[in-house]
Amino acid sequence: MTANAEAPIRILLADDQALIRGAFSALLGLEPDLLVVAEVASGDQVVPAAITHRPDVALLDIQMPGMDGLAAAAGLHQQLPTCRMIILTTFGRPGYLRRAMEAGATGFMVKDAPPEQLIDAIRRVHAGLRVVDPVLATESLTLGTSPLSGRERDVLVAAAGGGTVAQLAGKLFLSEGTVRNHLSSAIGKTGAATRAEAVRLATERGWL
Repeated sequence: MTANAEAPIRILLADDQALIRGAFSALLGLEPDLLVVAEVASGDQVVPAAITHRPDVALLDIQMPGMDGLAAAAGLHQQLPTCRMIILTTFGRPGYLRRAMEAGATGFMVKDAPPEQLIDAIRRVHAGLRVVDPVLATESLTLGTSPLSGRERDVLVAAAGGGTVAQLAGKLFLSEGTVRNHLSSAIGKTGAATRAEAVRLATERGWL
């Protein structure tokens, strides 16, 4: 172990599930070179907490209220670029990996990884290395980049909540014709037969 009692690695934990957040905090607290300096339960709390506590490494769950972990990572990378970020996810979706790297994350792991792997990942990203779940890395390369444009992604995200084309158009401030065109294009790019299937496939692949 590369312990450094004089300058422990300062860590921010972001997860909306208190039990998981508490378990991570307790686990990391057992290591003499790791120090949890902040815990938050929503994505929109990440940047303010980071500015206050100046963590070296942030562990960010993808699925959080207020703002998801990927958006929080992008904001944190902009506001505090010295903070290394590890994205944690329950769902190992390949598309998430590419989006996490684009957001500035240097680590991407699934939550059910062995504890020693998580601890090692923190030390490695703090040292300037990149740590990525090998299975997700392989799947991401196989799947390739998301074929969806930004607007097509927005339309599918809105469609995931249901509603008519008119309702989607009102929500997105687009014309009904534009929404239909984006839906049609997204359905074609995902290889789906319906918009519901397009939403499901894009979600499973981590494109939304």
